[in-house]
Amino acid sequence: MAAGDVLVQFRGVTKDYRGLRPLRIAELDLHAGRSIALVGFDQPMAEVLVDLITGAILPDTGDVIAFGRLTSAIPDPDAWLTTLDEFGLLTDRAVLVEQFTVEQNLALPISLAIDDIPPEIRVRVESLAREVGLESDLQRQAGVMSPAARARIRLGRALALGPRVLLAEHPNATLSGDEAAAFAADVSRIVEARGLASIVVTADVGFARAVAREVLVLEPSTGVLKPSSGWRRWFS
Repeated sequence: MAAGDVLVQFRGVTKDYRGLRPLRIAELDLHAGRSIALVGFDQPMAEVLVDLITGAILPDTGDVIAFGRLTSAIPDPDAWLTTLDEFGLLTDRAVLVEQFTVEQNLALPISLAIDDIPPEIRVRVESLAREVGLESDLQRQAGVMSPAARARIRLGRALALGPRVLLAEHPNATLSGDEAAAFAADVSRIVEARGLASIVVTADVGFARAVAREVLVLEPSTGVLKPSSGWRRWFS
């Protein structure tokens, strides 16, 4: 798809997930090369949103369209996995293998040969590590890494297969203010350098403004996403 093409669309979507109210998204368009941060979604709602985008679950009403096709029209698991590869998922639901090194964790999306990583895979992993700021930590165990470093491992894994869209669920939730600022800057830099589209869900408007060019705030009762201008940082 060319720059500006619509990669993800929501139209009149509702999804009951046993929260206080169903998730409602009246309208959302994610164009190629567009970076959006969404505010007003708690963690369970963010997970539902990401699962709707990837087609892991289907809406109760309305339409979700990914890469020009209704998610409800994905015909079989193989086709769904092909679509899923177009998304890079930055989420704590992506389990790190604690006893593996950073290098092995970064290699996992690419190859299962992690005891003796092939040279061509190692080159790709080293490039990923440089990109996300982990080049000096490749031989350290993931289980002893700080929350900020673990977030970077997850970011590297989300980028490993060359997705077109980066989806992030509250990626700054475990980070201090300084760590979150540095992480937002790096995510923004990587998204722009790779020409990705991105949706980042966060509770912090300051982080949202640092990580994306556009910030939208959910009005839960209507599902309308409004520009954040004038909103104070009471979500932090």
